[in-house]
Amino acid sequence: MNEYNFDTIVIGGGPGGYVCAIRLAQLGLKTACIEKHINLGGTCLNVGCIPSKAMLEISHKFHDAGHQFEKLGINISKPKIDTKKLIQNKNEIISGLTSGIAGLFKKNKVQKIQGIAKFIDKNTVEINLADGSKQKITAKNFIIATGSEVAKLPNVEIDEKIIISSTGALELESVPQKMIVIGAGVIGLELGSVWSRFGSEVEVIEYLDRITPTMDEEISKNFQRILEKQGLKFRLSTKVISVKKDKKSAIVEIESVNGDKKEKLEADVILVAIGRKPNTENLGLENVGIKINPRGFIENHHLKTNIDNIYAIGDVTTGPMLAHKAEDEGVAVAEMIAGQAGHVNYDVIPNVIYTYPEVASVGKTEQELKAQNIDYKIGKFQMMANSRARATFDEQGFVKILSCAKTDKILGAHIIGREAGNTIHEIVVAMEFGGSAEDIARTCHAHPTYNEAVKEACLAVDKRAIHS
Repeated sequence: MNEYNFDTIVIGGGPGGYVCAIRLAQLGLKTACIEKHINLGGTCLNVGCIPSKAMLEISHKFHDAGHQFEKLGINISKPKIDTKKLIQNKNEIISGLTSGIAGLFKKNKVQKIQGIAKFIDKNTVEINLADGSKQKITAKNFIIATGSEVAKLPNVEIDEKIIISSTGALELESVPQKMIVIGAGVIGLELGSVWSRFGSEVEVIEYLDRITPTMDEEISKNFQRILEKQGLKFRLSTKVISVKKDKKSAIVEIESVNGDKKEKLEADVILVAIGRKPNTENLGLENVGIKINPRGFIENHHLKTNIDNIYAIGDVTTGPMLAHKAEDEGVAVAEMIAGQAGHVNYDVIPNVIYTYPEVASVGKTEQELKAQNIDYKIGKFQMMANSRARATFDEQGFVKILSCAKTDKILGAHIIGREAGNTIHEIVVAMEFGGSAEDIARTCHAHPTYNEAVKEACLAVDKRAIHS
């Protein structure tokens, strides 16, 4: 019988990896987590989800103080932004949360190893440790949770000063006069919104013909109109030909997708936000024969790679690149290894954009239902008719429910509005249990709340909304 150093080793300490490691330990398995950085939490906690949400919140308060308070009868002097203190506050939040994860590892007896792992064979990895030495360790099972990194434009060097990624956008020392954002996805719009609120002129370049192209089309169009009213400018169906910089600014050469118009734009800062790519290089996957698809993602069947004791979760494998998706996969894999029935319902994974107002969705878009020839009904309710939204001056947006025309089962939901990211979850729970629009419509909702708009939208599916 083989003697292994650990029952399980998790490679990567991001949301998927650290959650997986903790659950494995809870299930009685001797577990280690190999993480190349000193802090746990991965991109999400250190340079992604959490710091960006902190800056979104601060920028929203700053914008309200400068533009909304007077309308509400609150008179104050014009606010000023202290970028050094802004960054300090953001870093303090990160520090507190990362130390919290370290505490959870200690509590659950998960061993953290700082270093970079590479497979030698299916049961062995060699680790380049932080002190420069190397160590080989073995395990019965491995979970690859190495996450993703910023996708780059060809021949464009990101220096995190003038040409920046999302990481650099969280560390700018001053507010740029003009910022060009390449990519109208979640990251570009969230960080573009941050610096727009602080006073930057923000222009977004997108290759496709609409922003957030994977979202419901009606939501995308309404979302763009809202952002334009806030001052963001958009150039759609436009491709970037080149990006060149000097000491203080950069020039972006652009061209319409059909090639009939070229132009050069100058900005103080260029944010490259064209997406992310999986971290699968230099892991020694070729040493064990793990299959990767043409886009670099690890192939899997129920989260297991083609090697029977090696699993892959999170951004490194297929599916939406979302922290909560990675966490669910981490728990599922841990339970599968322990002999339980781990499961992830990929049809009910919510997606949220944390702009103002927020945008949230779950399930199918209207375009997907049409493409699949599924008969459906629509229920919509405008936030301007919601009492809580009116009382808090948050009338922008609406709730859209898509349900099966035959069974009334909820197939998708899409929301624009304040706290849409929280509001979406009653629909997520209903969908997880196969609920119908009628189920939510007949559920008593507290008054006044934003969630009443969900109830009204579900009533509207059957054309019986009360307040519209």
